[in-house]
Amino acid sequence: MKQDQLADSLQRKSLAVICQRNLKSNLRKKFQCLFEGVPKAGEPRFLNEIYTELSISQACGEEVKDLQEFGDIEASRTTQSAPTSATCEKMFSPLFGPDGSVRTLLTKGVAGIGKTVLTQKFILDWAEEKVNQGIQLIFPFTFRELNLMKERKCSLVELLHRFFIETKEAEICRFEDFQVLFIFDGLDECRLHLDFRNSQMVTDAMEGTSVEVLLTNLIKGTLLPTARLCITTRPAAASQIPPEFIDMVAEVRGFGELQKQEYFHRKVKKREQARRIISHIETLRSLQIMCRVPVFCWISAEVLDHLLKTQDIGNLPQTLTNMYLHFLVVQTTKANEKYHTSVPTDALWNQETKKTIFTLGKLAFDNLEKGNIVFYQSDLETCGIDTKAVLIYSGLLTDMADDGTRLKQEKVFCFVHLSIQEFLAALYVLLTFINNGIDLLRKKQFPPELCVPLQFKTNLKKLFQTAINKALHCPNGDLDLFVRFLLGLSLDTNQSVLRGLLLKAGSTSQIKKDLVKYIKKKLGECPSPEKSIYLLECLNELNDQSLEEEIQQSFRPGRIFENQPSPSQWSAVAFILLSSQQQLDIFDLRTFSASDEGLLWLRPVVKASKRAVLSDSSLSSKSCQALVPVLSSKNCSLRELDLSNNDLYDAGVKLLLVGLTSPNCRLETLRSVTKVMSFTIVDRATVQFVFSSFAVNKFLLHYRLSGCHIGETGCKNLALALESNPAHLRELDLSFNHPGNSALELLSAAVKNPRWKLETLKYSQTHSTRRKQDRFFCQFSLDPNTAATNLMLSENNRHAALVKEKQPYPDHPDRFFNWTQVLTTEGVTGRCYWEVKWNGRVNIGVAYSRTRKSRDDYDCCLGRTAQSWCLLFSAQGCTAWHNNIPTNVSQAPSRSGRVGVYMNWSAGIVSFYSLPSSGIRTQVHLHTFHSTFTEPLFPAFGMSSLSV
Repeated sequence: MKQDQLADSLQRKSLAVICQRNLKSNLRKKFQCLFEGVPKAGEPRFLNEIYTELSISQACGEEVKDLQEFGDIEASRTTQSAPTSATCEKMFSPLFGPDGSVRTLLTKGVAGIGKTVLTQKFILDWAEEKVNQGIQLIFPFTFRELNLMKERKCSLVELLHRFFIETKEAEICRFEDFQVLFIFDGLDECRLHLDFRNSQMVTDAMEGTSVEVLLTNLIKGTLLPTARLCITTRPAAASQIPPEFIDMVAEVRGFGELQKQEYFHRKVKKREQARRIISHIETLRSLQIMCRVPVFCWISAEVLDHLLKTQDIGNLPQTLTNMYLHFLVVQTTKANEKYHTSVPTDALWNQETKKTIFTLGKLAFDNLEKGNIVFYQSDLETCGIDTKAVLIYSGLLTDMADDGTRLKQEKVFCFVHLSIQEFLAALYVLLTFINNGIDLLRKKQFPPELCVPLQFKTNLKKLFQTAINKALHCPNGDLDLFVRFLLGLSLDTNQSVLRGLLLKAGSTSQIKKDLVKYIKKKLGECPSPEKSIYLLECLNELNDQSLEEEIQQSFRPGRIFENQPSPSQWSAVAFILLSSQQQLDIFDLRTFSASDEGLLWLRPVVKASKRAVLSDSSLSSKSCQALVPVLSSKNCSLRELDLSNNDLYDAGVKLLLVGLTSPNCRLETLRSVTKVMSFTIVDRATVQFVFSSFAVNKFLLHYRLSGCHIGETGCKNLALALESNPAHLRELDLSFNHPGNSALELLSAAVKNPRWKLETLKYSQTHSTRRKQDRFFCQFSLDPNTAATNLMLSENNRHAALVKEKQPYPDHPDRFFNWTQVLTTEGVTGRCYWEVKWNGRVNIGVAYSRTRKSRDDYDCCLGRTAQSWCLLFSAQGCTAWHNNIPTNVSQAPSRSGRVGVYMNWSAGIVSFYSLPSSGIRTQVHLHTFHSTFTEPLFPAFGMSSLSV
């Protein structure tokens, strides 16, 4: 008996090995070739030859929101630093970790971003025995083919035997004995009803039921719990699966800049041709953004490679509409050459192609209104489409059964990419109006007597205006790209390509002028910043850059607005900044307009920046409310936020916490100086509320309350709040406050407490005495080799006075010539505090050493260059200067003529405080500079009267 059992066991193992070998062989054959754009169209390319790694980001338990596709693509441009280029093996590796904590991986990304190809590459690598040989069986499904099983009942074993004949031949029925990976591609195309709350429970793989029930139990883990699952989807459909059944989310972000270039060099055989294509795309923002999508890279390569063989580079597509229009021309040309050989070569739009494009447009528009991206035979028949057209125009619409689907009962179709559906829908709307007098957006048909030229132009203009309004009122932006295409098709330059399809011209310069005027009017009505940028994209499609040019002429980065900008000008500023080819590392609101309104309009720029400096900007709780959606956005690049010296008060702080506690918030450093919390810190309840809320944000590592006037009671409350909820803080900065000995003992114990994550606690030790006894206090000596000849230094080089007589200093290359200035002998790269006593009119600040070596008049003047930061003190008050930009300091310096300067070099801070004449009263904050320092800073002084 034992021998029989042993023989049976050996036979099963032998069959399993044969099954695995056959499965790998079949999967290798299926996935080794890739047909770009559409299945079975054109010449196949080996996947390993053209595959380019994608940018991927991962998160555990991430909540996926329903966002508009093109908006996601645009947003990804600003978050390139978050995802990294990753191999397929790296993305799938959490499924096979030693702790087994990840069973189900959800891979999301917009249409055409590369989700399917990514899974195909992983399967191919496994089948070729390159990676993950710990997996014994991989079963890839598409929801397209599972949809066709909707009315059938079967067990999981029967389903696997049907789709993977190798398992049936090996008589495998106990799949729990194997390391199995299921891949379900295209959840967004699922037409099955997945009811995770009320579905029948199935635990036996041999039990027959509906495919819907099998899937829900497989995903929930009640059926075959040892299996691993990978599910791909567009973001909008991700919510079909409750988050408790998803262990990890990976977001495919498409190509980064280097990956785009790699793709074009692989796709286009001639190196110079590829270089010209890359160069052209990089000059146009809308094309550059869309090229994060591999499918759009394929479209661009097809069009530009074709045009560069026949046209000058100056005639290449300049807008998104122009690119898609030329793609339609390329596909039509190929169709005519292959299938309509009797048609003259110069007749692009013959009767057959006219009919096909019109019916494809109808299919696109009708289903865009319904929200459908997958169509069936009946949908095509309703629109009058012959399935032969699918073969002829396979570059636009594809039969999805041709991708190797194992069930052939009903054909399933889709457009190559969602944007092609939107383009054809816009073309159909325009053709229907111009050729037939039907306004599909307003559901109106105009009789022939109303189609006289004047009335025709009026109605055509209303068509475009209706489209703009529909998009503005669409909350998730689903119509944005459709309307941009429609407006782009209104141009004469694009309609000239369509001659033959259009029965008459539908474009005039007056219509364009009226549309530009209408869009600018809408911009003036103060829509949201996001909708304003959309309207500017519409102007781009109309080839109108007047607003951008107007701003570029009146505005230069680094100069504050002299007059209050209009809403349209604000929108243009945001658009220009977001269109910049440079990565937005630091955004300083004070450069543009230190106000709530400035922040509101430039909110998209804040969202796209890594570090936002909003200090000293007269912000109120309104700005906190504006920051909530920024901090809560999953596409936000912001990692450091500086809100120093703003009157936010309790209402503002509590609003801010809504964003900080969002699961999408990735902020790592929050800088809060002087005014943000000085009023709340005494209140223990508020402090506990703040820190218990921060505990939710696992990314907030550094919290800086330097100079917030927090007293002993406030610091005790702070310590107690942290003790009850240690949060995730790594650094707490309480320097330049008055914590008291008892509070310090509590806070110091926090660093040693294993429950706390706190690693660094910063505070001033001798808080109850004068600032010169602070542990950061430094004494400096003035450098005689830098002193201007009209400055007299004391014997100990600690005092300088302005005199008429030139001093007999020896020649030295470091000496100031045109400005009465002097630096110290020592530079600083750490933290330091020093005090200065002055009278008259003086500059007090810091500078790089190279400032003294410049002979240029302005290059060595304190505050007039990017290498120096200073405050100008006089009887009239004081002004902050940096890079030749003045900032008025609202707080007047004390009559004592004493100033304290605190510098934290690594944190990029230089703060100035007005000091009382005597006693231990709290100093008054004057101004703080924020920058990224790259060289040692030297205390610097300049005089135009009296002494320092």
